[in-house]
Amino acid sequence: MPKSPVKESLAERTRMYIDAHPSIKDCVSKGLINYSSLARTIMKDLGVDNEEAVMIACRRYSSKLSVTTDHELSILRILKDSRLEMRTKTCIVTAKNDWSVLHKMDNLFKDLWNEDSIMQCVQSASAVTIIADTRLRDRIIDTVGRFNLIKVRENLVEIAVKSPEKIVDTSGVIAYLITNLSDAGINIEETVSCHTDTIFIVGESDMINAYSVLTKCIQSAEETVGNEQ
Repeated sequence: MPKSPVKESLAERTRMYIDAHPSIKDCVSKGLINYSSLARTIMKDLGVDNEEAVMIACRRYSSKLSVTTDHELSILRILKDSRLEMRTKTCIVTAKNDWSVLHKMDNLFKDLWNEDSIMQCVQSASAVTIIADTRLRDRIIDTVGRFNLIKVRENLVEIAVKSPEKIVDTSGVIAYLITNLSDAGINIEETVSCHTDTIFIVGESDMINAYSVLTKCIQSAEETVGNEQ
């Protein structure tokens, strides 16, 4: 007879709810929230009716979060010393993940290295994604073969956030940037992390807005960290 799964306590369900809502979690960790209102929201969403127990769980979790999980300042310290670079006329070619495609791309990479051209290639279990200058589009398609193509996207812009070495050991920086872009309604076509560079690919229609959002993230970090010092 299989054992029935252990039912989470109300306190655990409350913590899980808060963890699943980053904006709420951030406010809870800083004590910037009305716990009665939060408890009623959690009760409604979880279908429970013990307001006092939910409030106690929220307050206890707040005490824990304020000590252990608020590392926003470390993220801002990274962004304070970051800078932006933008490259227009970018395309993305997605091809099947086939050994012949990778072999052909290897030869193309060697050619582009000699030509001082930049191209990023990301491999997953099902596909190979190639990010490059639009001028290389036809050359890439001819190299991988049209029968291997999955999708071609054009009219894109590449925005790179170039950060100091410490980003490698600092969690949450990329999530912080993605959240700010998402909150602004910007669709990220692709994102690539390469050592200290975080690269976002967006449509040309989102170019100005995306660059502005990322600029504000860096400017806000400079002001906040400067005041903290």
